[in-house]
This record gives sequence, structure tokens and C-alpha cells, in this order.
Amino acid sequence: MFKSRKSFVVVLFAAFLVVLCGNVAADETGEANSENSAPGGPQLKITETSLGNTEGIIAKSLAVSPDSKRVAYWAVRGEKLLVVVDGVEGKEYDNMGESRYGSRGERRSIIFSPDSKRVAYVAARGWKVFVVVDGVEGKECDGIESLAFSPDSKRIAYVAICGEERLVVVDGVEEENTYNNIHGPIFSPDSRRVAYNANRRKLVESNPVRWISKYLLVVDGVEGREHSSISSFLFSPDSKHVAYEGGDDHRFVVVDDLKGREYDWDWSSPVFSPDSKRLAYAASREGKSFVVINQVEGAGYDHIVASSIIFSPDSKRVAYVAKRGGKWLDVVDGVEGKEHDAGIIEGSLMFSPDSKRVAYAAERGDKQLVVVDGAEGTEYDGIGESGIMFSPDSQHFAYAAKRAGKWTVIVDGTEGTWDDAIDSALSLDFQRVAYVARRGDKCKIVVDGVEGKEYDDFIKGSRLVFDSPNKLHGLMERDGEVFLVEIEITE
Repeated sequence: MFKSRKSFVVVLFAAFLVVLCGNVAADETGEANSENSAPGGPQLKITETSLGNTEGIIAKSLAVSPDSKRVAYWAVRGEKLLVVVDGVEGKEYDNMGESRYGSRGERRSIIFSPDSKRVAYVAARGWKVFVVVDGVEGKECDGIESLAFSPDSKRIAYVAICGEERLVVVDGVEEENTYNNIHGPIFSPDSRRVAYNANRRKLVESNPVRWISKYLLVVDGVEGREHSSISSFLFSPDSKHVAYEGGDDHRFVVVDDLKGREYDWDWSSPVFSPDSKRLAYAASREGKSFVVINQVEGAGYDHIVASSIIFSPDSKRVAYVAKRGGKWLDVVDGVEGKEHDAGIIEGSLMFSPDSKRVAYAAERGDKQLVVVDGAEGTEYDGIGESGIMFSPDSQHFAYAAKRAGKWTVIVDGTEGTWDDAIDSALSLDFQRVAYVARRGDKCKIVVDGVEGKEYDDFIKGSRLVFDSPNKLHGLMERDGEVFLVEIEITE
């Protein structure tokens, strides 16, 4: 079968996708710098900046900024609750946004903006809830759902529950139409447009009472045509087009309100190419599944994993995972790859930055292995959650792997040091390896074999990040206090 990635503790992060420094609202003095070194290894200059103590923290409320430099969480203060951001306490509230209507998980949600500079959350006063953005309260309502920042971090949208109706609020302005249910909203990549999937119930009979539900896509406040169902809606990368998967008697994909060919009932998951000129999705007819690219149908298989369809960075190539006769295989530009009995790991199929190379992780029995350009690597007990990483020039590849309870980073097929790692990262030039290692009930950041300071834990949801070939940072905890740990590496 097509396997979901196992939840291994180690995560190999694509360090070349460097998120540069966000604002840190904590005291920048930190502790005195310290240096660590080992014979033959580099010297580590370590700087700690306190992000506050987690006293009274509410379980599972901790949020980490995208750049892994900031933290926020709900905390108890007497009979009240408040949000703490980088050690600075906010205003006290009655609750964490819970209401009599609920909010599909957002009731404890705290989110950072993509640039890591802004914070938003849902709070409650009495029976009413509201959104708090950068400390400023919004309008009260009965419930909040789907709180989201725009990609440029300048805008915010959410669904407000008012009695039995729902409406979308964008930048504090309520849209006119109300609905029985809303999925979304989402922003376009350029942050200028908004879309959401709305549901409206209609009474068709009064005795006995019978309702029908219709779904429609609302784009920039304009309602589209009604369908029995809508799913998988998205903007193109250039923000000019909108596509969604619709269903009535059959399934179909709609692009800019133009309905495509009808197919049997199945999930399609449309995806645009990076240049926005091509659209691909999975479809089925008479028991066979295939990929449709700009309305051209590909070869038929027993099953297509719709979520596996990807375009190369240059938009010229397409790859996906298919099943035939009980075997799983990757298909790249219509050419079939190796067959696998146990499956190809979900989300692992990828192109290199130059679009010339293809890699994925597969399962064989109870083992996992990486396949790069059709060549199989060594079998391991597990492959790290973040999968495979190519270097920016596409010449090298790396991934984390587990064997007998230990983890290592494999670069171009060569294993590194095996250790009790929690998280790992590679420098931009692939010349340095860093990871968080367990030492009994403590843990340390290790860089090229040199151990840093001792901590109680690595902050869950954060990651080690290389900011340059010789600088990295991570979030650690000691005695209930969270630290931004920045390390400068010198020879």
C-alpha cells in the first residue's frame, strides 16, 4: 500500500531553505557566551537568549515560529489564562477561545505569521470569542475557525460563527454572505486574493422536513456555481487562476469556472505547475486510474495516488506514484520506475532543484530505503520524517536514517556518525552536520562531533536551522526556561 510516513523522532530538515532572522521579543542580552571544542573538531561559540519560563503552561498549547526563533503558549494565572510570547505575558482572558459552538481545534491555537514577526490567537471573554492579532482584539462572535495569515504576513482571515451561520472575516472586515459551513479561507500566493468553500442548506420539503446541501467556491467575494460537493481548491502559483475538484453525479475539475471532463467518483487533488501553465490531477474511468495533464489523459493503472502528483521546479516534468498488480512504482514523464511490494512512502517523491534528478523513499518488508535516479540505497529501520534533501546545485543528496535505535545522516550514500539523535540538519554547503543528541535524561547540540551545552530538552515543533555555512540556531529548554541557542562555528 501507499504508506504514510512513520513518526520517527529524527527529522532531517532542508537547511538550504534558510529562514533568515525574525524579530525576537526577548531580552537580547542572554547569558555570557561560551565556547566548546574537541581535538580535531571545530570550535563552537554558543550564545543563549532567554525566551522566558514556561510556568503554568497549558499542555499542547506551545507554538513555534516558522524560523524556530520564537515561542508562544497559553498559561494559567490564577483563574485566568493568557498568552506568553517570548517570555512576555499578554492580557488575561477567561478562556482559550472555547465557545458553545466549538472551533474544530482552533480553540487552543496560536499561530505565527510566515515571516515569524506576528502572532494571532483566539481568546474568550464570557461566552464570546474573538481574534487577538499582535495584542489587538477583534470583534466578538460565538466561535472562530480557520485562523490564517496571508503568505506576505500582512493580512489575516478567519471564519466567524454567528448563531447558526458562518461568515468570513478578512482584515477585520466581514463579508456580506453567510453560510451553514465554510472550509478555508485561503490566500493566493501573492496575498491579494481570498477563496473558500461554502456550504448552503436548502429546505426542499416541509412535511416531512428534507434539506439538501449545495457547495460553492467563493473567490474574492464572488460566488461560483453550486455542486453536490467541492474539495481540493487552490490558487495557481501566479495567483491568476483558481481550480477545484467538484462533484455531482460524477467528479470533475473546474478551472476559472470552466468545468472539465467528467470522471468516475474518485479523489482528484489538482496541482498547478510552478509556472502556472499546466494543471494535473488523478481521474478514473471503468476501473482504471490515470493522470490528466491539461486535459490529456495518461496511461491507466489500478490506482493513482492523487496526492503524489508533482511537477519539477522548471515545470517541464511530472511524476506520481501508481499501483499495478499489487506493485507500487513511480512514474516520471510517463516512464515507469522500479516496482515495490510494500509501497512508496507518502510525500517522499521529489525532484532535485535543477529538475534533472528524482528521489523517493520506499518500504521493503519492515525496512525502508531511499531510491535516487533509480538506484536503491541501503535498507534501514526507518527514514527520517523530512525525507530526502538535495543540495542547491542538485549534485548531492542526504537523509536521516535509523538502525538499532541510533540515527545518522547519509550524504551521497555515505553514513555519518551514529548517535541518539532527536533532530538533525545539514549546512548549506553540505559540509557540516548538526543534531540534537540524547545523553541520559539530558540533550546537547552536536556539530561535527563537538558537543555543546547541556539542556533538559529540545523544544517540540522546532528545528535546527543553519543560517549560513558556519552559523545555526535551535530552541532548547533547561529548568523550565526556553532558550534560543545560536552557535557560531570556527576552525
